[in-house]
Amino acid sequence: MTATAVGAAADTVTTVDTVTAAGVVQSVDWLAIAPPTLAAVAGLAVLVLDLFLPEARKHLLGWAACAGLALAGLSILPLLDGDRSTFCLTTQPDVCSYVADPFTLVIQFLVLGGAFLAALLSMASVRDERLPAGEFWFLLLSSAAGAALLPASRDLATLVVALEVASLPAFALVGLRRGDRMSSEAALKFFLSSVAATAVMLLGVSFVYAATGSMHLVTVADALPGADARLETLATTGVVLTLVGFAFKTAAAPFHFWVPDTYVGAPLPVAAYLSVIGKAVGFSGLILVTVIAFPGYDHIWGPALAVLAALTMTVGNVAALRQRPEREHSAVRLLAWSSVGQAGYLLVPIAAAGSADRPAEAIGSTVAYALMYAVVNFGAFAVAAHVRTVSAAHRIDDYRGLYARHPLDALALGFFLLCLAGLPPGVIGLFAKVTVFRAAVDADLGWLAVVMAVNVVIALYYYLQWTALLFRPSEELRPSGELRPSGEPAPAHATAPATAPATAVRVAAPVTVTIALTGVLGIALSGAPQLVLRFASGTLL
Repeated sequence: MTATAVGAAADTVTTVDTVTAAGVVQSVDWLAIAPPTLAAVAGLAVLVLDLFLPEARKHLLGWAACAGLALAGLSILPLLDGDRSTFCLTTQPDVCSYVADPFTLVIQFLVLGGAFLAALLSMASVRDERLPAGEFWFLLLSSAAGAALLPASRDLATLVVALEVASLPAFALVGLRRGDRMSSEAALKFFLSSVAATAVMLLGVSFVYAATGSMHLVTVADALPGADARLETLATTGVVLTLVGFAFKTAAAPFHFWVPDTYVGAPLPVAAYLSVIGKAVGFSGLILVTVIAFPGYDHIWGPALAVLAALTMTVGNVAALRQRPEREHSAVRLLAWSSVGQAGYLLVPIAAAGSADRPAEAIGSTVAYALMYAVVNFGAFAVAAHVRTVSAAHRIDDYRGLYARHPLDALALGFFLLCLAGLPPGVIGLFAKVTVFRAAVDADLGWLAVVMAVNVVIALYYYLQWTALLFRPSEELRPSGELRPSGEPAPAHATAPATAPATAVRVAAPVTVTIALTGVLGIALSGAPQLVLRFASGTLL
């Protein structure tokens, strides 16, 4: 394909006409594909820049990555004036592989905004853990480019490619701490589980293509109900296998086993990235294949996703409940299990869309919840990034007395945990949970709403336990310098409690900015929670 001249000056900014071998002109809308393209270009620029920068200036790569992500995010603004599409069939202009509609733009905003916060959070980690800067920022930007491409994908091939572009760099990011056994083990578990999910998904996609003769989602939706009766079993199997593949990507139980070890072994900002962007990628893909490609099979995927939602939230919250401070459990492992439980809540509206009268509203509930979760979860990981500089073990008990040492960090983390629990003053968390409840009730999934209510109560215990720990007195030190366990009496000659000298460590500036940004956003949205639902209501498919 070769570029041809375009007639209008305005068109030269946003489109380039290409001529196929058959002489058919096809327009490529460069403005529509700007968000993922700019992220990818920024990744390549950072990789090349790494070759010429001396070691003392490698920190500039992080700021270059942040600038690239900010520019990619700003490129969404010109797309707000209406739907745009490109890479369309020449014989059917309304059947396209890339569509920039409201759903796409909201998810791209979530993905690129989350990647920007992850980049801010990563600056201190790249420096302190001596990670290879050029490789780290290139991999992060590449993964963000794939994640931004996925919500715009409207054919199964592009969907799978975007999913893998988002996932493959993430494997390397998890295992980038060279010589660290836990990091290597986490990367291997993540890689093997993801490869298995991709294999299952590709098998399902091939079955769907064999039954319909098309890869475009809208064409598949039209062709599946009218498929040859002899291909019904093949088509049903393809639908089920495709959903199973996405269940792996969303960490839905029983396909969640890779999550805890991966989060604990990965660099903390990478764990934060996976907990938010990984979920956004998986759930946006799941929404596209269910609501757009397989609406005729809602009697299959609706009940299946409802069962997965109930199982996922229960497994995640019960496992998180077992992470206790007195047992020296990891704070990141608790956040990992909490992430699994939150994935169950995110599945509820998608399941409800299978039987709801207005499925678009149910999808809007998922997007609204995802936006809330992204803000407060990144905030919690930002505070965790600071505490990890104080304690390498990063136990839950290391947060004891955080308010006495770093009151603003403790108040911020307490607020984020209350948002995740759905309690005031975290009104945005309560509002998001109410919208999910309403989606389940409106779809006559009362049993699922009851299961969710039970799980919300279970989650209250470990969120409130962690919050209360922030304001308890710090542990005293034995004369040997070791922390005295809770309940052990102090010796008679003990004076005022001593604190670990590491508590004087200053918070890195990018971490402070991340905490401040997420805190301000969380407070603003708690003051006007309707803004989130109004913003997400534009995700009509």
